[in-house]
Amino acid sequence: MEHFVKLQHSLDALFGSGSSKYLPKNIDIILSRKTGRIRTVSHNGKLFCTLRIDGSLAISIHFAQILLQSKTFRENCIEINKDAAPFVQEGRSVFCKHVVWCGKNVRVAADTPILFENRVIAVGRAILSSEMISDFKRGVAIKVRDSLKSRKEELVV
Repeated sequence: MEHFVKLQHSLDALFGSGSSKYLPKNIDIILSRKTGRIRTVSHNGKLFCTLRIDGSLAISIHFAQILLQSKTFRENCIEINKDAAPFVQEGRSVFCKHVVWCGKNVRVAADTPILFENRVIAVGRAILSSEMISDFKRGVAIKVRDSLKSRKEELVV
């Protein structure tokens, strides 16, 4: 139970207060044998997230879609146009010129879900902050780590 509370606090700290209330109650938490810290979190056999050494979370597309119900979590996302969606879905990086909307909490090196038509199609690490993404018209904004194509899910564009 203490690990569940730690995960809730981590979610609220990283993605905004109140985003942890969408976390299901019956999750499976796997701990590291050496350190006793949380390693992975899953629910019904689907991976939700892994904890990084620096304290941040590497969230999955499935978990990001669940957290998207929270308005505060949405401020950590970016939305892209339809021209870039097929490429990002395959795992390619997101460029500044393809960003339609950017949440105000996107920070450098933070895990950032990438949205297209209110669905999470990929998750990656931000190369630029939200102010820089909206100012620039060229260059990489998000380096994609996990996409729908790697998950064998289909998105109709």
